[in-house]
Amino acid sequence: MVEVEHWNTLRLRIYIGENDRFEGKPLYKAIVEKLREMGIAGATVYRGIYGFGKKSRVHSADVMRLSTDLPIIIEVVDRGYKIENVIGEIKPMIKDGMITVEPTIVVWVGTKEEVSRFEEDAVREL
Repeated sequence: MVEVEHWNTLRLRIYIGENDRFEGKPLYKAIVEKLREMGIAGATVYRGIYGFGKKSRVHSADVMRLSTDLPIIIEVVDRGYKIENVIGEIKPMIKDGMITVEPTIVVWVGTKEEVSRFEEDAVREL
């Protein structure tokens, strides 16, 4: 196993609703497809079970509430310049939501071939 450490990475979180759509498909799927097309290292979609947004309307997976518009968070971690490019592409797709960006330290772990694409601007190999 090989490790490459990056200090110039960002974590991007996109907060949207489960019912949000883009060009006829669920927005979270359209965003993940765009991220993959852009060569992002990876993305994960989380479905919330309870929450509220800027309109203070509660969204719940509780059977008694029967909400079908649960909170969705898409999380992405990659090098800073790639995240900056993503924001420019993703922002126009979102009609109602929120995007957060935070600095993060990443240690990429895998075979030499798997981590080789992250070596170009690595802080150090471990």
